[in-house]
Amino acid sequence: MNPIELRERAKRLQLHGLIEHGGELTELPWIESLLGWEETERSRRSQERRLRSAQLGRFKPLADFDWHWPAQCDRTAIEALLRLEFLHERGNAVLIGPNGVGKTTIARNIAHQAVLAGHTVRVTTAAAMLGDLATQDGDRALKRRLNRYVRPALLVIDEVGYLAYGNRHADLLFQIVSRRYEEKSTLVTTNRPFSEWGEVFPNAACVVSLIDRLIHHAEIIAIDGESYRLKEARERSERRKASAEQPPATTTRRSPRRR
Repeated sequence: MNPIELRERAKRLQLHGLIEHGGELTELPWIESLLGWEETERSRRSQERRLRSAQLGRFKPLADFDWHWPAQCDRTAIEALLRLEFLHERGNAVLIGPNGVGKTTIARNIAHQAVLAGHTVRVTTAAAMLGDLATQDGDRALKRRLNRYVRPALLVIDEVGYLAYGNRHADLLFQIVSRRYEEKSTLVTTNRPFSEWGEVFPNAACVVSLIDRLIHHAEIIAIDGESYRLKEARERSERRKASAEQPPATTTRRSPRRR
């Protein structure tokens, strides 16, 4: 056992008693096992805390994703996002496409990968986040709540464009994006091209600046095609119809045996 390495491990774990007796560490044959147990348990608990804080919800793993279904989907670019390259560069990512093509599934898988890699993450919808911020009473309360969305290394804002918002909401989203700009990574999913964001935030003066900060250093991926949920619903309907049209199985009655 290397005493310098053991001491450094004890420092990372903040085991001050062991640090003070660093010269005796190599004389304790069980100390390496102890440090290993503590590191493993702390790593497990840290990951559990990050998973709870991320609020990922239920999502389909990409192992079950049908890459051939979308008419347009840059799988290579998405796999690069899954490797968290944009996160290491503190860049952003935007997934643009109609409803039901897998934007949320992809975003939550990226968020899950980030948690497993040791990053802090928060996943929210635009409606939930902006509604939460808008209900804060007073500047101090708003500042504390803004930090909830500014602090994580990765913030996923899902479903931008599904609802229209007033100027107050636009200003709040601008604050989030601006505070994270070039410092933290933000991943947005939207069903609207940027040219239509003026309809999402009508009369908001900050829309152009908001988009400018969001797309600077951003990977923008367009996904197009028919709704996958609609496809699954149609397939379920077809299976039920085929099942109903099958004739019932016939059973042969056995005549009673004569005595």
